[in-house]
Amino acid sequence: MILRQIFKPIPEQTSIEVDGVVHDIFVRQNPRARRYRITLDSRHGITLTVPKSGNWRDAEKFLESQRNWLAARQHHIVAAKAIEVGAIIPLRGKDTLIQDTGKLRGTPRIEVAEALQILHMPGDPVHIGRRAVNWLKGEAKSDLVDRSTFHARQLGVQFKSISMRDQSTRWGSCSSQGNLNYNWRLILAPSFVLDYVAAHEVAHLIEMNHSQAFWDQVTRTLPDMERGRVWLKVHGRTLFAYQ
Repeated sequence: MILRQIFKPIPEQTSIEVDGVVHDIFVRQNPRARRYRITLDSRHGITLTVPKSGNWRDAEKFLESQRNWLAARQHHIVAAKAIEVGAIIPLRGKDTLIQDTGKLRGTPRIEVAEALQILHMPGDPVHIGRRAVNWLKGEAKSDLVDRSTFHARQLGVQFKSISMRDQSTRWGSCSSQGNLNYNWRLILAPSFVLDYVAAHEVAHLIEMNHSQAFWDQVTRTLPDMERGRVWLKVHGRTLFAYQ
């Protein structure tokens, strides 16, 4: 019986109850890992990493030993939210329903409404989620090119390129070569939030740090920058769940 438990196949997913709440746990076996490890990921929730030499009996014991650690961080766990037909996502901060047009071809279209606007997506329903993400990335890049160009002119600098990234913890970055990288999920936030991140990264073309001199540059091009900064601190984590 003991040998059966030790050599029980390691599942791709399990669950644990913490203070009355059941959480799904993504399990992965990493050949480079030297120990059991549990992490919180903004997109996958809880991840249990099992070393190559590990077994499921020890993995379950380790998971149980982390119950108090999880309880202390339970408010940081965000369930993944699929972008698919029927899902309601924030688009520039406004609730938007993704709806199938019933046609294989066509152009995505926004139907503006006061309470709930609709994103009409053409294509095979199986692939509409992927197409919607690609469309959102295009919208994000368009907005970020516009706002980055504006702030670059304000500060008298130039950037080399702008790329959309799929980061799970960062909103943007600026390389020493002048390349700006942004998280496409910024299109889900209100426009003033995207504007703040653009101002933030462009200011790094002058100050590659977070000194007072850097924040002075951000304020110079975006006097109301604190509004976007505060919004991200309070709500930003929830946007990483969309995938």
